[in-house]
Amino acid sequence: MIKVSIVMPVYNERATIEEAIKKVLDADVGEKREVIIVDDFSTDGTRQYLENLKDERLKVIFHSKNRGKGAALKTGFSEAKGEIIVIQDADLEYDPRHYPELLGPILRGEADVVYGSRFLQGTHRFPLWQYMANRFITSICNLFTGLPLTDVETGYKVFRSSALRKLELRNDGFGFEIEVTIKAAKAGLRVKEVPISYRARSYREGKKITWLDGLKAIYYILKYGIFSRGW
Repeated sequence: MIKVSIVMPVYNERATIEEAIKKVLDADVGEKREVIIVDDFSTDGTRQYLENLKDERLKVIFHSKNRGKGAALKTGFSEAKGEIIVIQDADLEYDPRHYPELLGPILRGEADVVYGSRFLQGTHRFPLWQYMANRFITSICNLFTGLPLTDVETGYKVFRSSALRKLELRNDGFGFEIEVTIKAAKAGLRVKEVPISYRARSYREGKKITWLDGLKAIYYILKYGIFSRGW
């Protein structure tokens, strides 16, 4: 039976962390699973909640300072023992009920990497500017990778662990999404998308991505697409 490692980066998610963990533990991925939670120095009570959480099904790691989402993911990846690695945000925007669809292409030998696209079903709940920005960034990234993606910035990314470890990932922030995509394409990995549902958070609810991250994404596309020779 395939073992699945679910890596959950966490930063200031006290309002949703408890329900997110429950949904992950209830998700349909079989019995051979591990859940690795990496707290990136939360300051809103999330850290204290996790410190007091006693559940042998979970492995919780604490960063000693805030280092960024990419850094939290890399910490989780280094601890993962499964043949498949799933990225799971802790903010309830992404529903773990999609795990069977996300794992399917890898289990069938059709892909090394699977992205859960928020746009393949033709429905979304983004403000117009966020929707347009996502599609623009994805289109520019596709020019450099040759991939026909619809949602490069999706938080649902699933990897065959042996394929993920071929990539030398360095970005510690939200630029991870662009870096891993471009380096996966350069490495010749098979990348497939599947449709997912999505519940977008508002900034009032704690959403952390801003327009500045969109500008940074363009920079990272140029950095990893043109100026980075290695993987």
